[in-house]
Amino acid sequence: MAITTAASRLGTSAFSEMMPVELRQNYTKDDIETVIRAVYRQLLGNDYLMKSERLISAESLLRNGRSTVQDFVRQVAKSELYKSKFFYNSFQTRFIELNSKHLLGRAPYDESEVVFHLDLYQTKGYEAEIDSYIDSEEYQTNFGENIVPYYRGFNTQTGQKTVGFNRMFQLYRGYANSDNAQLGGNFSRLAVELGQNSASTIVGPSGGNEGWAYRPSSKGVTPSSGFGQDKGTTYRIEVSGVRQARYPSVRRSSQSLIVSYENLSSELQRLQRQGGKIASITPI
Repeated sequence: MAITTAASRLGTSAFSEMMPVELRQNYTKDDIETVIRAVYRQLLGNDYLMKSERLISAESLLRNGRSTVQDFVRQVAKSELYKSKFFYNSFQTRFIELNSKHLLGRAPYDESEVVFHLDLYQTKGYEAEIDSYIDSEEYQTNFGENIVPYYRGFNTQTGQKTVGFNRMFQLYRGYANSDNAQLGGNFSRLAVELGQNSASTIVGPSGGNEGWAYRPSSKGVTPSSGFGQDKGTTYRIEVSGVRQARYPSVRRSSQSLIVSYENLSSELQRLQRQGGKIASITPI
């Protein structure tokens, strides 16, 4: 059954018929390899994993039946590999968002949840932070010892808050996306909504869907004022869904640019021809 009637436009169709990956009794060698690949994908996404980066010792313990899937997930999440990809180069709030996404399969529900994990890390350290997800009742209820964590945030189920559905789309940017290659960089995606206790807007992943909305670049490369221009004679345009000329038609982006009043009309026409949706026009 489809996750939503608009699953194909929201980018969740890859999960609509996917069964959870579970290591059952009397498993085969192929079953083990499937589990290992699923854990790496769930925790590391589409980041390229070199052979030298693989956790050979942890994989061997799982293959030999000396550890569970839950143990393997814990070892990956505590590894230098995971730290180098998501911990060292991210803001703490962003790291908590990613831990919730990777280990619980959902987005944080409220600010108190983020504050709890911030305090836990400050007082007890990194390993306690990771253990708090994997040893939680929520993890045990949904995944137990032998199921690879998966994205639960797209489904309505007992024990989940409906606000998590919207917020999951702020963290999930498509099946082929990497958590390290998003427009928002290493900044938090949910800090504002969580702080205001407000619902998040559903923003579909980049691609052919109609849910693609304006998302500002974390680099802040667009000036907020027009240099050398009189006030009121220039405008800042924020536009979403622009098809880049150098890329296939499925590649879309957000843009923010400064134009003069004389060029405003022609620039708007150009952006609309490229499939852009105007988010705002502000005099500066």
